[in-house]
Amino acid sequence: MARGKGVADSSCPVARALDVVGDRWSLLIIRDAFDGIRRFGEFQESLLIARNILTDRLKQLVESGLLDCVPASDGSAYWEYVLTPKGKALFPVIVTLRQWGEGNLFGRGEKHSVLIDRASGKPLPKLAIKNADGKALVAEGTFVKKVD
Repeated sequence: MARGKGVADSSCPVARALDVVGDRWSLLIIRDAFDGIRRFGEFQESLLIARNILTDRLKQLVESGLLDCVPASDGSAYWEYVLTPKGKALFPVIVTLRQWGEGNLFGRGEKHSVLIDRASGKPLPKLAIKNADGKALVAEGTFVKKVD
């Protein structure tokens, strides 16, 4: 992804976040990491992504502190990519994108994957943004306070 001049230094958190994960491959790699994929070949097989692009995105995600590259858990000569705490903090972003896609990009009755709560065996409820009092909040109920 081409990095915009000054984006990494922007006072906007959205701009800074997009500088790190603002292309589809990065978010799909993070999604796959949440699904348990850890090795280069597994990412490539899942995403059908060119090796050079995958290499670049994995490098960027490691440099950004979202993934760590660690020796393979089975003791083989391979390396694995694991989510760091910073990477795991993207879970609500992935869930929100998933739920938005489910609600807006599939026709009625069209089959799609579903994210399941391991403990209950049920699909996750729709995420909701709440204010400090726990009440549902919509975009019109917020504003951005610019920093000086």
